[in-house]
Amino acid sequence: MAKKEYKFNPQTLTYEVIAAPFQVRFYRLLRKILIGFILVSIVNFVFSYFFYTPKMYKINRDNSELILKYDLLQDKINAASQKIKEIKQRDIQVYRPLFAADTLQLSGIYTEYPNKKYAAFAGDHFEPVMQAAWKDLDAMTRLIYLESRSMDELQLLSQDKEKMALSVPAIWPIDKRKLRGSIGAFGGRNHPILGRYIAHKGIDLGAATGTPVYATGNATVIVDKNGGSGYGKQILLDHGFGYVTRYAHLSKVLVVPGQQVKRGKVIGEVGSTGRSTGPHLHYEVMYMGNNVDPINYFRRDMDEQEFERIIASAKETTYEAD
Repeated sequence: MAKKEYKFNPQTLTYEVIAAPFQVRFYRLLRKILIGFILVSIVNFVFSYFFYTPKMYKINRDNSELILKYDLLQDKINAASQKIKEIKQRDIQVYRPLFAADTLQLSGIYTEYPNKKYAAFAGDHFEPVMQAAWKDLDAMTRLIYLESRSMDELQLLSQDKEKMALSVPAIWPIDKRKLRGSIGAFGGRNHPILGRYIAHKGIDLGAATGTPVYATGNATVIVDKNGGSGYGKQILLDHGFGYVTRYAHLSKVLVVPGQQVKRGKVIGEVGSTGRSTGPHLHYEVMYMGNNVDPINYFRRDMDEQEFERIIASAKETTYEAD
């Protein structure tokens, strides 16, 4: 409390209080207000630190509700993703096999987006749950796009199923009874001539020189090359619907570019031209530009009589070159 100042009044013979200037009184009042505000703030801080205020209760309740909503959203995303994965499995195991179509592959479909896409969440209190939810949503969106493309493709295939059934490679390119030795498998292997490990894009079917080679599906001849490469004499057939087959190391080529051939038609003869260590047929199946395992396209339930019937039917039908 400020000390009062007194002044002697000779007229009244008494001491009177000297009034402080207005400016001084104003500063004193202001100081009291500031000190009071600081004390109240300190008390409020201490109370808030040790005890929850109504506002803190509301903030915590809102935060808890937000976390709960994100958990519910995550559950819905997981459930939706599981449904899409089930559709994808049916697509791979049921729908596409019906059309003899390989699994659709799209580059980058399973690659996560860069972290900079989620930079807006940086520093947020809920960053972990928000970013996780968005990443799962993005992954689900990519999978939906993949399945959408797959279904579009199957829809086109279904519009001409009968023609496709005759065009997709589905029989052995040589008579199984004339096979010699084991089948050279599809995939990586140590090349017998080059002496290094390389990808083997087809299968090798050993047989005697001159063994007939058959078209494995209705197609158009797009290439017949008489040597000049590692494949030697070879034939490429375009079956449509994304399928192309290759028949290489032939001793003879019996078709010409542009010629229409039917499944079972003799198109060449087994040989050992190009980079080859002995008579055999190198057979490839390409789908949408990618090499796939030809073994998956052989009809395992086909007996000898059915194979011979297909060959006979092909002989009865002649397709001239365009």
